Amino acid sequence: MTDTLEPTPDLGLAPHTHGYITDKKRYLDRLKRIEGQARGIHRMVEEEQYCIDILTQVSALTSALQGVALGLLDDHLKHCVVDAARLGGDTADAKIKEASDAIARLVRS
Repeated sequence: MTDTLEPTPDLGLAPHTHGYITDKKRYLDRLKRIEGQARGIHRMVEEEQYCIDILTQVSALTSALQGVALGLLDDHLKHCVVDAARLGGDTADAKIKEASDAIARLVRS
């Protein structure tokens, strides 16, 4: 992935980084654990384990994914949306709509 240049209020053009970048390792570690959970559920179905045990693991996986989603959303709001709001105008409006749409998708899921 390449950096894009976006205007910043004080510095002119600067490389844009995503809000989650400071926690990238933590996110990747969590996603690896989630992958393992999904493989475990697959294995449980293959081995025809008890339905309630599988559903318990699905619930844990869902909760783990929601935790990642909420963390990413929080990082997005604190960095991307705040930076866009400082710039104002159409950029700010677009970022706020993008965040609202993301929140709506998370609430529906």
